[in-house]
Amino acid sequence: MKMLIAIDGSKNSLRALKYAIKLAGRLDEASQLVLVNAHDDIALRGASSFVGKDAVKSYLDDLSNEQLAEAVAIAQKSGVTHEVRVVRGQVAQAIVKAATDRDCELIVLGSKGRSAIRDLMVGSVAQRVSALADVPVTLVK
Repeated sequence: MKMLIAIDGSKNSLRALKYAIKLAGRLDEASQLVLVNAHDDIALRGASSFVGKDAVKSYLDDLSNEQLAEAVAIAQKSGVTHEVRVVRGQVAQAIVKAATDRDCELIVLGSKGRSAIRDLMVGSVAQRVSALADVPVTLVK
């Protein structure tokens, strides 16, 4: 089974990765993890006119590498086959597109545990991914 795990560097996303690794260990079939880090570069397009596109790209690349570092170490230690993807754009849409592009059968996300009222007003990446995805989505607290 190929599983996409959204990694943002938070403890919740690392819990989601550990859950996916446990799930992979329970399956009879070979599993592959796709660790995805997504950042919305749309909000930074205005900044690129002041600091340059290369500076914005470098900043986002550095941020992604930092946020992925611990997850990559955990995945390597687990022995489960994995790959890393860095994507840009609206986060929920970028995660779902990455899952589609990599033929993932499951998306695993960490839940930030925000209040229901705030989620109603602002929405959350997890809710949007769940609404957009054509494959099952598992939220890990």
